[in-house]
Amino acid sequence: MSGKSGRLNRLWRAAMTGVCFALFGVGGLLLSLIWFNLLLLIVRDKTRRKRLARRSISASFRLFLAVVKAVGVLDYRIENADALREDRGCLVVANHPSLIDYVMLASIMPETDCLVKSALLRNPFVSGVIRAADYLINDQADILLPASCQRVQQGDTILIFPEGTRTVPGEKMTLQRGAANIAVRCGCDIRIVVIRCTESMLSKQRKWYDAPPTRPRFTVTVGERVSVEAFYSTEEQEPALAARRLNRHLLLKLQTNTETGIGINDASASSRN
Repeated sequence: MSGKSGRLNRLWRAAMTGVCFALFGVGGLLLSLIWFNLLLLIVRDKTRRKRLARRSISASFRLFLAVVKAVGVLDYRIENADALREDRGCLVVANHPSLIDYVMLASIMPETDCLVKSALLRNPFVSGVIRAADYLINDQADILLPASCQRVQQGDTILIFPEGTRTVPGEKMTLQRGAANIAVRCGCDIRIVVIRCTESMLSKQRKWYDAPPTRPRFTVTVGERVSVEAFYSTEEQEPALAARRLNRHLLLKLQTNTETGIGINDASASSRN
């Protein structure tokens, strides 16, 4: 691509990123003000209403990603997506390089739950979505663990980004222990997902209008489902120790496969050979 056409392409992607941001915000408002209120009036059963709200969010994200891809803002590929669609009663743990990570994962998880920051409840564009979907809030410490256990026991899948914020390229990855604690104390499995991108986009260091030189390509690799029983025995150890061991395992899997760019299952197979 010549210098001039490359600059024009970059300007186009920057402009379309702004348009897509506006589309995302307007879509969130419309869902909150119109569709979710209709569900509130029409569907009396709270559980069914929550399920319909989550499916609506997933469908909206699929439409949004189709638009983003069509106008050339980014490209993406999800490997082993069926595993996420079929998962029930577990945690999904992923690294977090971009603002769009949640959108990509929720688009193929029709009824996913999610652990979100309480600050997002003050965002008018997404607060209605969070409330309608009945997502877990990270600052509700007194009810977070029992609520998480109840939800995984009834078959919910909870999406968690254990870094607590977006990944900083080039810096050592650190994980908060919340996901590991929930898995150990609730006795649920963890599905590991690694997200990689050819260019930094919508990261903490890059503004939305700062389009990368070339169109980013995201690769989402849905990897192994880790059994908590391999890390915790109620007869042999304390839950806190098991959570630390599990957290170290998650960090190793996420960091190693993010840096090498190989699939998680391939890495696991290599370590066994």
